[in-house]
Amino acid sequence: MSAHPAREPNRPAAPCCSPDAGQADRDGTAAPSGPPPRPGAEAEAVRAFWTRLGLPGLIDVHTHFMPQRVLDKVWAYFDSAGPLTGLEWPITYREEEGRRVALLRGFGVRNFTSMLYPHKPGMAEWLNGWAADFAARTPDCLRTATLFPEEGVGRYVRAAVEGGARVLKSHVQVGAYDPGDPLLDPVWGLLAEARVPVVMHCGSGPAPGKHTGPGPVGRILARHPRLPLIVAHMGMPEYTDFLDLAERHEEVRLDTTMAFTDFSERLSPFPAAERARLADLGDRVLLGTDFPNIPYPYLHQLRALERLELGDDWLRAVCHGNAAALFSAP
Repeated sequence: MSAHPAREPNRPAAPCCSPDAGQADRDGTAAPSGPPPRPGAEAEAVRAFWTRLGLPGLIDVHTHFMPQRVLDKVWAYFDSAGPLTGLEWPITYREEEGRRVALLRGFGVRNFTSMLYPHKPGMAEWLNGWAADFAARTPDCLRTATLFPEEGVGRYVRAAVEGGARVLKSHVQVGAYDPGDPLLDPVWGLLAEARVPVVMHCGSGPAPGKHTGPGPVGRILARHPRLPLIVAHMGMPEYTDFLDLAERHEEVRLDTTMAFTDFSERLSPFPAAERARLADLGDRVLLGTDFPNIPYPYLHQLRALERLELGDDWLRAVCHGNAAALFSAP
């Protein structure tokens, strides 16, 4: 579906993750504020990572592809050190769409997503049309859809699911909505019945919102305990609370997006005391990266997971096995 000018965003979209001043990468890759490694060298290093684990490649459940004019506004927000960041945030993979897809394939990412999100009514259905077209021409992308609490949300989410959407994105912070809004209650029920996961940015990083944190999500799960929920960014900075939710609800998972990296550890360090629980929930943690909007090389996210020292079996599950089982992906 082609972009409709009336439905283009009229203000910059806020970013998904927390910033950092740019500390040198402890694993020897480029500093977050510096240039990335040569693409060929980085691809070789990423492939060496998953080859050593005996994996066929990676599955990344949190990557961003969206209409270019929307993405340009997202990048402009990062460039301007917007109010949710406030610090310099260089986009490491500021490339045209085809090049970004090629980079992921070069890294050996077998499946990825097109995380996209509205910040106002009347935008989500248009984004879903674009995402359906992107997935049709990009078969290794898990077809992604999104939502907003508005009249008609049940209709267009059902249409997306029946049309083949395999994952949804909900951004409580950018959308500034309560996930418990009555307009969304039938949608959560639909996704629970259809077994379609929703990746939800519901943690309070990089800045708390009116409806962020574990409380609103916990109330949804009380009504829809079978909702396949993937908590973006491990729920940072409320890591402990979202680990609690995952322990109580077997359909709750967490993605690693930006967690454990030098960038995020400066602002929202993962509690060392929770590392054992992270190991115990190893079947519920999924690789996510925020590619291309990250201020450091893709390889650094993998190295950050590796240096948790939770073992190769844990890495194999996180980087491929858990998502493969969830999405029945090769």
